[in-house]
Amino acid sequence: MKGRLETIVILLIILLQNNAQAQDTVRYTGTALSNVDYHHGQLSPAVGVHNIQAFRASREHPELAGGHSWTYNHAPMLAWWNKTFYLEFLSNPAGEHIPPGKTLMITSKDGYHWSAPETVFPEYKVPDGFTKKDYPGVAKDLYAVMHQRIGFYTTKNKRLLALAYYGVALDAKDDPNDGNGIGRVVREVLTGGKYGPIYFIRNNASWDKTKSAYPFYTSSKDKGFVAACNELLAQPLMMQQWVEEADRNDPIIPLKRPIKAFSFYHLADGRVVGLWKNALTSISKDNGKTWVFNPLRAPGFVNSNAKIWGQRTSDGRYATVYNPSEFRWPLAVSTSDDGLNYKDLLLVNGEITTMRYGGNFKSYGPQYVRGIQEGDGDPADGNMWVTYSMNKEDIWLAAIPVPVISVVKEPVNEVFAEMKAGTELRYWNLFSPLWATAQIEKAPDGRKALVLRDRDRFDYAKAERVIPAAKKVAVEFTVVPAQADHGVLHIEFTDSRGQAAVRLVFDGDSLFKTKAGYRYSGITKYEKNKKYTVRVELNTASRSYDVTVNGVKKGTKIFFAPVSEIARVTFRTGEVRRFPDADTETDQDFDLKDAGASDPEAVYSIESFKSF
Repeated sequence: MKGRLETIVILLIILLQNNAQAQDTVRYTGTALSNVDYHHGQLSPAVGVHNIQAFRASREHPELAGGHSWTYNHAPMLAWWNKTFYLEFLSNPAGEHIPPGKTLMITSKDGYHWSAPETVFPEYKVPDGFTKKDYPGVAKDLYAVMHQRIGFYTTKNKRLLALAYYGVALDAKDDPNDGNGIGRVVREVLTGGKYGPIYFIRNNASWDKTKSAYPFYTSSKDKGFVAACNELLAQPLMMQQWVEEADRNDPIIPLKRPIKAFSFYHLADGRVVGLWKNALTSISKDNGKTWVFNPLRAPGFVNSNAKIWGQRTSDGRYATVYNPSEFRWPLAVSTSDDGLNYKDLLLVNGEITTMRYGGNFKSYGPQYVRGIQEGDGDPADGNMWVTYSMNKEDIWLAAIPVPVISVVKEPVNEVFAEMKAGTELRYWNLFSPLWATAQIEKAPDGRKALVLRDRDRFDYAKAERVIPAAKKVAVEFTVVPAQADHGVLHIEFTDSRGQAAVRLVFDGDSLFKTKAGYRYSGITKYEKNKKYTVRVELNTASRSYDVTVNGVKKGTKIFFAPVSEIARVTFRTGEVRRFPDADTETDQDFDLKDAGASDPEAVYSIESFKSF
């Protein structure tokens, strides 16, 4: 009997696989795969991606977080409206599903500089005595938690609605999006940084509406607002995003299978591609009313229980952004010419900030990515903008240049002071936390430079330049360190997979040094506020490199690790980090010591960069 069951299971698996291959569906046909032993997955970067931290949690110093002290911040959503980015995310004091919860909004004109968070959907008191069918527990002095898969909807006449969902978690393990919550709320985003009143737009059937703290949207005297809500309710692709929180038999949900975190885009022929967690996918021919086949795993895609985002890009091609592993790192982008066949896998963010605050279900890594859904605006720069949370703690964005490229063919000759404003970092990949920025500023001599600042005890700034890959390379750059008694600047020369062969260091002991096997070897002493033009000539065949500082040769050195080519140069204001890894325990239930502390700021100005 057991053997027959095993045979049946195997046959079913084969049938499903064959069905997937037969369907006209999204698939990954490339050869690049992510190596989870590295935060960057050993993936080549998409050239010119800028990762920008928009919100940094601080329990000890809420004044440094816009007056906000809660440290669980997650599920960000993004819209572009009225020439402004709107970014909504939910927040709890410490952990997932641990009340109270609220939803915050931040805004930006350029995507790089963000406002302080404003509460758009506040804490909501659950009536004492509230219970759930088939789940133990009775609400007493309990507040709701927020859970939403859609944050915005822009109407045909360009009114912007902000959305959120109040769910109930009776304890830390209860599911707030089980269809037994309170309901979904809506308010209009107005000009001038204002918002309309809060209304319910859809309540769960189990909820007693007489106990609602907000009125139902149909009671609004603003007929335009009521019409906007009705328009939203008539959109199947919007309603599909509500499935997890909705009643399990809600008639406005087209596909009632409670698969998670739906996103979509239209193909050139009008069909819709649907994407869900675990890289499930299907096709709709009628704008989401029905689906051609039951969602199945997209062949070739690697993705676990984390969101996947897909969209048509401004060049008429397509892209998906997701964590291509069973973990929530790295964050990568894959591109397609037709929206169905994806052929590459490139790095968006390969960093994992140190998790400062423990909490329920807090996962490591850059995760839960979301872009700007169709209809919610197209930024003028043509970039692909996505938002994500880091460790379910801080909120980030990535600006991904379009077209998405991975190779630089021309030698680099960049003197930042001589470059047109706004173009200086077009081919630089940035990782820029709020307390450790990487950006164009005026250097001490008044000239423009790429300036790396770092006062973050738990993170660092990073700027990386892809160069024409070669076995023999010469690189020259000019750096001005603003201090010599603290801070650190690593300069690494790596191959296309991120393997470093050479590491030079401006260290906090006033020594410019290089990594020589296990140890570091001194090159020269350095002084603060002095220019250092460093030339490095590398030869992968001999595994050797020559260093020249301000015209003085400092001898020939040996790579500390062999590589077949040099393809990237990285400037980083911190030590290499390898925690967490694939064997790290899933949940961190402790806060780090002095989690809200900062360090004395270290500043490094890169005035020029050249490769030959």
